[in-house]
Amino acid sequence: MAPTPQRPGLADRFRSADARLSSLPGNLRGTLWMLVAGLFFTVMVTLIKVLGERLHVAEIILIRQIVMASIVAPTILYGLPGSLSTRHPALHVLRILCASTAMLAGFTAVIHLPLADATAIAFSKTFFITIFAIFFLGETVGRHRWTATAIGFVGVMIILRPGADTGIDLYAGLAVLSAACAGVVMIVIRKLSQHERPVTILTYQAVFVGLIMLPIALYNWKTPTLWELGLLVIVGMVSWAGQMCNIRAFRAGEASALAALDYVRLLYATVIGFLVFGDLPALATYAGAALIIAGSLYTVLREAQLGKRVATRDGVRADPP
Repeated sequence: MAPTPQRPGLADRFRSADARLSSLPGNLRGTLWMLVAGLFFTVMVTLIKVLGERLHVAEIILIRQIVMASIVAPTILYGLPGSLSTRHPALHVLRILCASTAMLAGFTAVIHLPLADATAIAFSKTFFITIFAIFFLGETVGRHRWTATAIGFVGVMIILRPGADTGIDLYAGLAVLSAACAGVVMIVIRKLSQHERPVTILTYQAVFVGLIMLPIALYNWKTPTLWELGLLVIVGMVSWAGQMCNIRAFRAGEASALAALDYVRLLYATVIGFLVFGDLPALATYAGAALIIAGSLYTVLREAQLGKRVATRDGVRADPP
């Protein structure tokens, strides 16, 4: 009697799927990874919005950082204490402070704004990078990028809809602040990645952002329920997974070819925001988002034509979220 063939295990099936994925063209692989990354990030902000109805945003960020640090702990611990050695401590301090501010402001905006609005404003990070690159990197910005930046900021103002009586909504303003701080983080990482090892950049981010959040979280602490604790763990896991998918996307494909796909998050945010929270963006949000995306894409494509690298080297993830 012939032996019954054994079914392949989970590890074998994963290796087989990875082999099939590796056989695809680079830009197609990058596209798939980007689409998955966008979904992970949208799930992350959705869960943060749910959790923020009761828990303080600093508590959410702290537990998120703990979960993410636990996942990458082998890499961090293996590099210690050498990974803490740096010749640019001031840049690390600036990056950590800006990353912490970006998370506090950005996630607070996510909790209080419709998902699509917060997501659209976050895309303005590209224009802040253009501005800060002049001061931090000494880059020369031509009329094309200035035009794209101006168009993008017009889009931001359309979404903010400042009125004579009400002014700019506080939480929309926090979303803009988050985008600006995220832009500084991107610039600082560009600078750091020229001199520091990726494990050093990773270690400072993982450890010190959590330490900054600790006193704020303890002061505003509310003990999470088991359900909330489970959601908090998922937030950390999908945050890490989204960053890993983004890294793999840009390793597989060309940045200029993948740039447009990051904006699929606006579609995800619109659909999930409606299904979970019953929110539908106003027409002004769509109009403003169209200008932001157009300006961002033009900036990225312009940099690609000039042979400049938008992504940081060695796959270091630059944006705080």
